[in-house]
Amino acid sequence: MEYVAAPARLSTADANFEHDFAQRLHWSADTDAAIEQRVADILADVQKRGDAAVLEYTARFDGLQVDGMAALELTQAELKAAFNSLGDEQRDALTAAAQRVRTYHEAQKRASGESWSYRDADGTLLGQKVTPLDRVGIYVPGGKAAYPSSVLMNAIPAHVAGVQEIIMVVPTPRGEKNALVLAAAYVAGVTRGFTIGGAQAVAALAYGTATIPKVDKITGPGNAYVASAKKRVFGTVGIDMIAGPSEILVLADGSTPPDWVAMDLFSQAEHDELAQSILLCPDADYIAAVQREIDRLLPEMPRRAIIAKSLSDRGALILTRDMQEACAISNRIAPEHLEVSSNDPHQWEPLLRHAGAIFLGAYTSESLGDYCAGPNHVLPTSGTARFSSPLGVYDFQKRSSLIEVSEQGAQTLGRIASVLAHGEGLQGHARAAEMRLK
Repeated sequence: MEYVAAPARLSTADANFEHDFAQRLHWSADTDAAIEQRVADILADVQKRGDAAVLEYTARFDGLQVDGMAALELTQAELKAAFNSLGDEQRDALTAAAQRVRTYHEAQKRASGESWSYRDADGTLLGQKVTPLDRVGIYVPGGKAAYPSSVLMNAIPAHVAGVQEIIMVVPTPRGEKNALVLAAAYVAGVTRGFTIGGAQAVAALAYGTATIPKVDKITGPGNAYVASAKKRVFGTVGIDMIAGPSEILVLADGSTPPDWVAMDLFSQAEHDELAQSILLCPDADYIAAVQREIDRLLPEMPRRAIIAKSLSDRGALILTRDMQEACAISNRIAPEHLEVSSNDPHQWEPLLRHAGAIFLGAYTSESLGDYCAGPNHVLPTSGTARFSSPLGVYDFQKRSSLIEVSEQGAQTLGRIASVLAHGEGLQGHARAAEMRLK
């Protein structure tokens, strides 16, 4: 069967550009009502029946029927054995990627994750105490594909942050375990693991069961059921984000080989039909060259059907007046992945305010960020990069304010507080401050 990838060809000079551009960007994050109801039922059932409900749903949805929860737990010995079973090439690649991810997040912790304090002239101490969460759950997708990189990106920053217990859940349909995923858990410092998935896994982590401990926060991507479950348990536990379809935006000045850019667009389109790949470029001839490479390369891609539908339904090749305009449009989109495919990417980087991750230069393919560059690949999608950040060490820490007011300081602060408290009609607040006054 022949597949055709036909991303929309738009130009900012066209009178109807804004309308066509908005239509291409539109994606509804609303979850199907039937999914929402099913998830609500599963969460309530797991909260009520615990392990028994988890076992029942694991048998129903994953085709994995076992006698008890012990059969679903991944032991440290099993994780280590999986690591040792890898060939040299896979083991070396996994170890190298993990070390790069760890090094980056250790630098992140030094930059923003330490406690601090200072004293006023009167001796009053003010500061912030940074402490790790006690226990977190990481959800690793399974089923259609295996994602060892997701294990590294979720577990390593938690480990660097100082989280003592990292509980991994990963579905294993029909009991088929992926050695690379288990090996990644071993390398990343996962404390305990369970071969469960879906809304029932989220519920078990959020509420706790006799076997699975309740966590403080759940991170990691999943399908619509997992996303819905994470939304519903937020407040009982923390969550990282609700991820939408994957996105890539390429800003190109025409200097990068067009087949490189075409493949970069493929790298996100192959995730699923709802993924979005967009090219912004001021050179019409270059855009045409990228389209030719899309046509040439598509037949050799194993996931060509998915790529073709993604590019045809949601992809766009947009001709801009210049690179400055391309940067302005990029900021409006606030993409998950932003490639600046230019001879001088640092000329344009200061103009770019909103993106999950910015990949500078022709040699910085987004795929390197997915696996081994070092920064986290769990990124905000669907325009949420306007107000949110990549997963990081800071997501596994919390901050407590430190206040130690000296006797001298209480004389100044007490008078200020008294005036403001009386103004709010809170006499108890005012008198508490006034009692410390000489």
